[in-house]
Amino acid sequence: MTVKEASRLWNITDSIITRYCRDGKIEGAIKDGKSWLIPDGTPKPADARIKSGRYIREIGKYKTLLPLPIGVSDYKKASTEYYYVDKTMMIKDFIDEKVLVSLFTRPRRFGKTLNMDMLKTFFEISDEDTSVYFRDKKIWAAGERYRKYQGRYPVIFVSFKDVKYDTWEDTLDNIKDVFKDEYSRHRGIIQSDMPAETDKIYFQKILTKDISYPELTAAFKVLSRMLDDYYGIAPVIIIDEYDTPIQQGHSRGYYNQVIDFMRNLFSGGLKDNSHLSYGFLTGILRVAKESIFSGLNNLKINSIIDDRYSEYFGFTEAEVKAMARYYNRGDKIAELREWYDGYRFGDTDIYNPWSVINYFNNYCKPLTFWQATGSNEAIGEILSLADEEMYGNLSKILQGEHVLTNLDTGVIYPEIRTNPASVYSFLLVAGYLKIVRCEYFNGTYMCETAIPNKEISYVYRKEILGRLTHIIPQSKSNSVQEALYTKNPQALREQLRRLLLESASSYDTVRELYFQGLLIGLTAMMDDYIVTSNTESGDGRYDIQLEPRRINDPGIIIELKHEKNMGGEQLAGLAKTALEQINKNNYTISMTAKGINNIIKYGVAFSGKHVEVAVE
Repeated sequence: MTVKEASRLWNITDSIITRYCRDGKIEGAIKDGKSWLIPDGTPKPADARIKSGRYIREIGKYKTLLPLPIGVSDYKKASTEYYYVDKTMMIKDFIDEKVLVSLFTRPRRFGKTLNMDMLKTFFEISDEDTSVYFRDKKIWAAGERYRKYQGRYPVIFVSFKDVKYDTWEDTLDNIKDVFKDEYSRHRGIIQSDMPAETDKIYFQKILTKDISYPELTAAFKVLSRMLDDYYGIAPVIIIDEYDTPIQQGHSRGYYNQVIDFMRNLFSGGLKDNSHLSYGFLTGILRVAKESIFSGLNNLKINSIIDDRYSEYFGFTEAEVKAMARYYNRGDKIAELREWYDGYRFGDTDIYNPWSVINYFNNYCKPLTFWQATGSNEAIGEILSLADEEMYGNLSKILQGEHVLTNLDTGVIYPEIRTNPASVYSFLLVAGYLKIVRCEYFNGTYMCETAIPNKEISYVYRKEILGRLTHIIPQSKSNSVQEALYTKNPQALREQLRRLLLESASSYDTVRELYFQGLLIGLTAMMDDYIVTSNTESGDGRYDIQLEPRRINDPGIIIELKHEKNMGGEQLAGLAKTALEQINKNNYTISMTAKGINNIIKYGVAFSGKHVEVAVE
């Protein structure tokens, strides 16, 4: 029976039955050209929508509520069966701009795939009336000028988000599977008389995966030409998470192979392709033009620092407030803001959408939902090259300080080993940092960066600082912390001395900044303290302050001094000078003003790998 016959029999709309067929939920259903055929006597499929769950039952006392779209990246499902945050005005902005090829870079779990599926559903020619998925959305109210684009184009949609293999051979084989699935979706065009025999042969090679490496790089080019010939209009090409196999290639040792393949693949499909109406790509990293988008002059990059499209990936303040009202939890806005707000894309403040949705689903109990959603091996590789100074800066960030850095949104993987400072750019585009302020200066962006919110402070502590045990082993960090807390200058001196002997080179130990970074790193993981540095208090700026979170715990002030070629009594005298500076400049005033009167003062003096400590 046809979809329409099944619709009358089961009392389910055509669109839902078509979706069930496509998703394999109706056993025995087969695609006949552009339509589906269902075996006679097939029972009505069960309704798979989420209707239960303790949270939904509890808040359902007030009204019937839509379930939360956790992990739902299918636009049709998300927009009709779940609570959906309307991002369809992204379509209006694109139509107004009309860029031929657009790349959107955002952190993981910020709605990239759902938005690309939205574009696919909006633009794609279909045997069902897909306008029903937009008639109650903002784009439809924008006017006829935009509605006329709906359902107008054939669409090629591929996602590389699951192409994560250890070898290039397995990666290439999986990419063949990706194209096999997409070509199968357009199988109807080879059943017509229009394609040339050579195109039919190529099509069958894709379907059987009996296709060579050079031939596969033409996959976008050939299919776009065939679709243009069949429909009389050039297709839209959508490539989701294009950089996943590139990152995997870098971490597994086949980066050059995957880059060469992608360069040829994208060149055929996106560069000088007369059979292309529009192209869209998403990813986390831009991957500079020289390495993959060589010669692609029609590419418009929309990164996290760009204003355009800034509100469409993630949730805005207004969208989170509306969701909170819908689920009768308007009282939770402050907690949501503290835990999941703080990102800034272009000129828009953004909440992490994955975490917000999971927060409501978790009975409004905050957790680090974003932590387990992906892998960042590239960041781990950079951190393996970090030194104590970088560790100190990363520790400052954890304590709420801003770090000024040169930002390169076009950072590429090979730069990891030649430029460890690129860690800040990687952390920013991956979602571990936010931009507080950014200025374009002398051909580059100089940005103040910081931790976005409470969730990321916990994630950052584990995923970033937790990977730096090659610099400061946890056991030594604990020993230094204990010595500081118990006012034990001899133990502190001995632990610092051992650390310098074991981990620092002579070159490292010629700058006071190195020692400050070392001590900040050693104290950053003290959960009961707020660690700050180089901050005004009294008549100057202290080097390091440890302010207790509990008023009855002791506060700690550390002043550092460094001189070359000094030891013995001279170095001990320098430590006392540092201690005297704390008292002379009244550095403790910021803590005493908060009622913290038990304050331990340390003067610490370094000369090369020698150290002396004075305490009061």
